[in-house]
Amino acid sequence: MRPLADPAGGAATALLVLIVAVGPISTDLYLPALPGIQAAFGTDVATVQLTLSVYLIAFAFSQLIYGPLSDRFGRRPVILAGLALYFVASVLCILAPTVEVLIGARFLQAVGGCAGQVIVRAIVRDVHGPDGAGKVLAKIAAAMGIAPLIGPVLGGYLTDAFGWQACFVALSTAGGLALLGGALMLTETNRMRDPAATAPGRILRNIGSLTVDPRFISYSLCAAGSYSGLFAFISGSSFVFITVLGLEPTQFSYCFSSAVLGFIIGARTASRMNDRRRAVGIGASLNALGGLAMLLFLLAGVESVVTVLAPMVVFAIGMGIVLPHAQAGAVAPYPEKAGTASALYGTFQYAIASGVGLLVGHGFDGSALPMAWAVALSGVITFACFAALLWRGNPVRTAGN
Repeated sequence: MRPLADPAGGAATALLVLIVAVGPISTDLYLPALPGIQAAFGTDVATVQLTLSVYLIAFAFSQLIYGPLSDRFGRRPVILAGLALYFVASVLCILAPTVEVLIGARFLQAVGGCAGQVIVRAIVRDVHGPDGAGKVLAKIAAAMGIAPLIGPVLGGYLTDAFGWQACFVALSTAGGLALLGGALMLTETNRMRDPAATAPGRILRNIGSLTVDPRFISYSLCAAGSYSGLFAFISGSSFVFITVLGLEPTQFSYCFSSAVLGFIIGARTASRMNDRRRAVGIGASLNALGGLAMLLFLLAGVESVVTVLAPMVVFAIGMGIVLPHAQAGAVAPYPEKAGTASALYGTFQYAIASGVGLLVGHGFDGSALPMAWAVALSGVITFACFAALLWRGNPVRTAGN
C-alpha cells in the first residue's frame, strides 16, 4: 500500500487525521465528565484536575522520546507502539478502581497518544518534502478541527447517557481504530535511518543544534505563541462565558464551536498558500490583532459575548494559518533528524501553551481580563517571533522557507 501518495485526501489522510487527533481529543472529550469523576471517587476538584494537568505535562515532554526513536527504528514501528500504549491506557482508564490509578492511566495515555503528533509530522516531511509539507499539514489541521468542535459535545452526551467511563470507551475505540488502520495501511517512510539517533550524545547534539538554529526557534515559538492563545481560551472561556457573562452550558458550547470554526477557516486558507513566511506573517498578524482587540474592549469596559468571541475567532483564524506552515518550517530543513525536530517542536508548543493555560485557570478573578491578557500577549509574542524570523535576512518567497 501507498497510504500517503495522494496529498489531497483519501483514506491515507483520514488515517493520519485520526492518528494525530487521538492525543488532543483526549483533553476535550472527557471534560464534561470531570464532575462525574469527582463524585464517583469522592475526591476534590484539585485532584480530579490532575487527570488533565498530568496528561498535558506528559504529552509535552514525551514527544522528545519519539523523535530519536523514529529516526533510528523508523516511523511505522514506533507510531504503532505508541498507539498500542494509548489503547491499553484508555482501557485502564475505564477500569480504574481509584482516582490515583486513573491519573496514572492518563499519564500513560498521554505518553502513547503523543506519538501521532510527532511522527505524522515527520512522515509528511518524509513523503512530501520541504516544499509540499506545509500544504499537506494544513489539510490535516483543517480536518482535525472537527475533533475539538464535536469532542466536548459528544462527551457531554456520553456522560449524561452512560456515565463518565463512556468517554474513555469512546477514546479507546478511536485508539483501537487508529492502531488497526496504522497496522494495515502505514508503510515505512524513513529512508535515512540513523543507528546512532538514540545515543545520548547524539540526542543532546541534535537537540542542541536545533535550539541554536534561529530559524527552528523562530518557527517553533511562532507556533507555541499562537497555540498558547488557544490554551488560554480553553482554560478560561467556560468561566468567562458561563460565570461572568451568564450563558448556559449549551450556549457556551456554540461559542466554543465558533472559535473552532475560525481555526478550520484558517487552516483551509493555509492549505492554499505557498509562501510559507508570508503565511506565518498573516497568521501572526491576525493573532496580534485578535488578542489586542479583546484586551482593549475589556479594558474599555465593553464586556460582552461579542467583544470576547469575535476577537477570538480572528485569533483562531490566524492560528489555523500559522500552525501548519510553522510546523513545516521547523521540521522541513532537517531530513536526517526530522523526528527529533518534530519532537522538540511539539515539546515547545505543548509545554509553553499548557503552562499558559494552567496560569489562566488558576488566575481567574471573576472577570474576563486574565484570559484576555493571556490571549493578547500570546498574539503579540507570536508576531514578535515572526518579526525575528524576518530579521534573519531577506525572506525567500517560496514554500521551502
